Amino acid sequence: MDQQGAHEVREIVLTVSRMTCGGCANTVTRILSRVPGVVDAKLDFATGLATIKGEAPAAVLIAAVEAAGYGAKDAGSDAQTGGSNGSA
Repeated sequence: MDQQGAHEVREIVLTVSRMTCGGCANTVTRILSRVPGVVDAKLDFATGLATIKGEAPAAVLIAAVEAAGYGAKDAGSDAQTGGSNGSA
């Protein structure tokens, strides 16, 4: 049969801003965990980095965080595939 059931689990790292306390970090972690396709979500309040494992696209994760009133941007989740920053 087809490989419909075989999905690739990726790791995406987001930089999350506008968090003022550990409670904010817990809220963002909960929000990310509820996004369809997310297998695991962890957030380090001290660094502001959220590490998400799953199939959800970064744009969907960012939109979920922003809808809750926090800022988010891709921190370069594809670093393992090359490491080019694109800075000129």
